[in-house]
Amino acid sequence: MNNNTSWVNSSVFYHIYPLGFCGADRIHTDNTVNHSILKIIDWIKHFKKLNINALYLGPVFESSSHGYDTRNYEKIDTRLGDEEDLKKVSEKLHDSGIRLVLDGVFNHVGREFFAFSDVIKNKQNSPYCDWFVNLNFNGQSPFGDPFWYEGWEGHYELVKLNLKNPAVSDYLINAVLGWIDKFDIDGLRLDVAYMLDQDFIRTLSQSVKTVKPNFWLMGEVIHGNYAMYVGDGLLDSVTNYECYKGLYSSHNDKNYFEIAHSIIRQFGDGGNGGIYNGMTTYNFVDNHDVTRLASILRNKADINNVYTLLFTMPGVPSVYYGSEFAIEGVKEKNGSDDVLRPELKLSDFDDNTELCRHIAALSKMKKTLPALSDGYFKQILLQNRVFAFMRKNSTNEVFVALNIDETEASVTLPCSYDLIDAETKEIFKSVDSKVVVNIPVSSGRVLYDLALAEGIK
Repeated sequence: MNNNTSWVNSSVFYHIYPLGFCGADRIHTDNTVNHSILKIIDWIKHFKKLNINALYLGPVFESSSHGYDTRNYEKIDTRLGDEEDLKKVSEKLHDSGIRLVLDGVFNHVGREFFAFSDVIKNKQNSPYCDWFVNLNFNGQSPFGDPFWYEGWEGHYELVKLNLKNPAVSDYLINAVLGWIDKFDIDGLRLDVAYMLDQDFIRTLSQSVKTVKPNFWLMGEVIHGNYAMYVGDGLLDSVTNYECYKGLYSSHNDKNYFEIAHSIIRQFGDGGNGGIYNGMTTYNFVDNHDVTRLASILRNKADINNVYTLLFTMPGVPSVYYGSEFAIEGVKEKNGSDDVLRPELKLSDFDDNTELCRHIAALSKMKKTLPALSDGYFKQILLQNRVFAFMRKNSTNEVFVALNIDETEASVTLPCSYDLIDAETKEIFKSVDSKVVVNIPVSSGRVLYDLALAEGIK
């Protein structure tokens, strides 16, 4: 990963889908400015309590419905507020030590996007005909237009942009540079990055990092080889969907071999091998597109262990808004994601639950134990229901032990010094360069050198 974006290594992200979070109307029909995005400011105290230091916001720019059908890249969606509102949110976040990452939706636009509206109006005479993929006047679109165009994955309300057209690329990149200037954003998550033209990504990367060298570019990649998208001049990170699946299904199937296989395949064992060594993947257990963890996890008692793995495996962890309260939401068969993207009021929740305290403790570990930021992964013990590993860098070792069995487990760790449980503060003595640790039922431990405990409050 680009050294200028090393701040990401010790980050803990909180992910909000703002149109849902703020209770916006599903369809944008009223241009009254609602200022609802200011609600985020009231949640900063909650972010701080969870030890969050980075916020990823889904689409905030003007769209026709769900945010991924952009109609104006230079205007905040009035359902959320206006430019001054987002500036204020950004300032308050930064004042609290929280970085801000926005959603960049550049593969497609909504039908109300100015250039496509011009094509609808002026047909072949529009100067924007070459702004869209496979636009031609030899057929009719599903919307009844006297021309054909390509929609994203067959969704014709999402018109694919021709990113090979320099005018389109320049337009989008200038918009992003405007976001950096106005809102001081720290990065972008690129929607459907697996479909974006790589020359466009390279130009975008060069442009934003010239203006802000520590700017972070993370791409949505569902499958395939992540290394195709990450590297010098490309992206800094991608969504780790491979481990997303393994994080919950290894618990559902009582089979830690699944997630261990994925971690070792990606990052190696003991610093050796691993197809994504050196990459900081964006890790998550749920998001705005998939069923909530609390709904998909068969045994709710395993939820703490899922988050322990999320925070201690290689990569950067992200918490999707509301999941720290174990709220549920199942992706609907008709494709609607509304239930995954609800309006939430902080006053309706208790942020002192066991899960909230656990996530806060894990966040603190992520920021204070360097090996969890950049240490290599080394497997110590792997059984179906018990999993132990170490993260190690040049200055620090952290041991992680997990148990999803119905009985207490005992794990022997190769360690010549006494260990302390980072959450419970229990101490385990080293005897003959070994530390024997008991792991309660449906529980886990994150342990580090007791001698360092005084320096980590």
